[in-house]
Amino acid sequence: MRYRIDPETDRPFIDEFRKNPVGNHSPGLMRVLNAMRYQPDGPQIVLFCRKPFAEWQIAHMPADRRDPLIFEDSPIFTDRNEAEWEVFRRRWEAATGERLNLPLKESE
Repeated sequence: MRYRIDPETDRPFIDEFRKNPVGNHSPGLMRVLNAMRYQPDGPQIVLFCRKPFAEWQIAHMPADRRDPLIFEDSPIFTDRNEAEWEVFRRRWEAATGERLNLPLKESE
């Protein structure tokens, strides 16, 4: 049985991800990320690296994985953490219906 994200009990993992979008994560955050990444039957939002270590763009993987990616007219991210956070926010909303209106980093 596939894990289903609970917006209340899994909420602490949002901050954990914001603090460290790329790298090692706790088992709880990995469970949430795996649940958000697993979409075998439908379209899925993905992050496409345009230039290694320099540029990332959001794309949609079609339900038929043999079809090409569909790229958004979204900005090209030059910070991987910002790009990963945007994908996390969208996947969270798709999984829970809850929109995260938080920046990656709090302004100082």
